[in-house]
Amino acid sequence: MSSADPAVVIAAAREWLGTPYHDQASLRGVGTDCLGLARGIWRDVVGPEPTVIPPYTRDWGEVGDREVMATTAVEWMPQVPLSEMAPGDLIMFRMRRGAIAKHCGILVSDIRFIHAYDRLGVVEDNLNAGWRRRIAYAFRYPKEAT
Repeated sequence: MSSADPAVVIAAAREWLGTPYHDQASLRGVGTDCLGLARGIWRDVVGPEPTVIPPYTRDWGEVGDREVMATTAVEWMPQVPLSEMAPGDLIMFRMRRGAIAKHCGILVSDIRFIHAYDRLGVVEDNLNAGWRRRIAYAFRYPKEAT
């Protein structure tokens, strides 16, 4: 599976900047959460979404034995070792020790990422040490749907 051009992924993500935060939404300029942003970029870069996303809880500290977001992503996107993550990759975060990964964003550079954040909406943010230590997974957008 070939990967989407990282510049295209980042450009698509930047089109979402300023979109207000709205839980479980995915409409550019209207409202989105972090997963909705990842889904919207998929639609913009890859094509129609390959699966229906069931309702999910908003709890970033949720614990459990199943990494729902990551196991779903691996069905449609190549997983990348964290040591090899690069601009354009979808990165997933564990917001606290023992929690499952429930936040995601798009890596823009070694020090920047784009994500949808409660109260702020879609923003380009610094990937500081606090964010960096929470990264649990990285995935590449495919060039086209399989």
